[in-house]
Amino acid sequence: MSSERLSPRPKCRSLTGFKVVGTGKYLPDAIVSNDHLHARLGFDSDWIVKRTGILERRHALPHQATSDLCVEAANDAFAKTGLTGRDCDLLVLGTFTPDMSFPSTACLVQDRLGMIGPAVEIEAACAGFMYALITAAAYVKAGLSERALVIGGDTNSRVLNPDDIRTYPLFGDGAGAVIIEPGREDQGILAYSMGSDGSGGPMLKRDACGSRLPPTPELLADRKQYMHMDGHAVFKWAVNILSDTIQDVLGATGLGVTDIDLYVAHQANIRIINAAIDSLSIPRGKVFNNLERYGNTSAGSIPIALDEALAENRLEDGQLALLSGFGAGLAWGTAVLRW
Repeated sequence: MSSERLSPRPKCRSLTGFKVVGTGKYLPDAIVSNDHLHARLGFDSDWIVKRTGILERRHALPHQATSDLCVEAANDAFAKTGLTGRDCDLLVLGTFTPDMSFPSTACLVQDRLGMIGPAVEIEAACAGFMYALITAAAYVKAGLSERALVIGGDTNSRVLNPDDIRTYPLFGDGAGAVIIEPGREDQGILAYSMGSDGSGGPMLKRDACGSRLPPTPELLADRKQYMHMDGHAVFKWAVNILSDTIQDVLGATGLGVTDIDLYVAHQANIRIINAAIDSLSIPRGKVFNNLERYGNTSAGSIPIALDEALAENRLEDGQLALLSGFGAGLAWGTAVLRW
C-alpha cells in the first residue's frame, strides 16, 4: 500500500456532549485453540502465534447467528447498568456478517430486546463499531436520542474458508455493546478521523452471495462465498492507517501520546498493533490487548476490549481513551474519547 493512498484524509472533527454509561460483551462458548486447528486442519499452531499473537478464538455454535451474539452482548450491558431495552430509543448496530440480507440484523435485535425506536445497521467491516458509535453519538448530541444502544458484532466463522491458512486462524466470533446518553460538554469524542478508501476494496472482499454475483453451484465450487484477503497489502495499510490517524486525532486535540490513558486498537493482529504503537513511541503498558484469546472479532473487537478494560479498572471518569478500528472497505475510524 503506497503512502499516496492514505493522503489526503478527511479532516478531524469533534463530537462531545455524550458519555458512555454501560458496556457489555458476549463470546460464544466454543473455544477453538491453535492446537485444535492443527489437529483438525493441519495448521501450524506455532506459525499462528508468531505471525498473529493469537492462541485461541471463539466460534458460534451451530444454532447461533450474529443477532444472537448481539442480543447477549446488549443484555450483558443491561444487566450491569440496570437498564432495559425500553430505556433506549435508538439502536445502531455494526456488522458485516448479518443473519440475512433482510430484515436487517439490527431490526431482529431491536425486536428481541423490546426496544421502541429506530434500528440502524451499518456495514463498515472491522471499522463498523466506530462508525456505529460516531453515528449514535451524533443523534444523542443533536437531541434526537435520549439514550442509544451501540453494538458491534460478527460471526466471522461463517464467511471464512476453512482451507485457507492465511485467514481462517485469524478470526473469531463475538459481540460487544455500549450505552451512551447526553453528558458534559467536555465528555465524548474530542477528535475523530473517520474515512474510507474504496480503491482498496479488492484487498479484502467476499465476491459471491450479493447482487453482483448471486450464489451458483459454480461460484460455490470456486469458494467465492468465502472471504479473500491480500494479507501483505492489508497488513501494510493497517499499520499505516492506525499510526497516521492516531497522529491525526492527537494533533487535532493538541495532546501527546503520553496524555492518553488507554489505547484500544482493533484486535486484528498483534504485529499490526505493535508496529504502529512502537513507531509512535506509545508505551505498551497503555495498550489493551485481548487478541490472544479471541482473535479478530471484526466489529465486536473494540467494544469487547473496552468492556474488559473497564472490568480491570483501566479507565476512569475524566480519563482519555483512544479507540481505532480499521478494515475492509477500506474503512477506518479513530477517536480520542474523554470518559
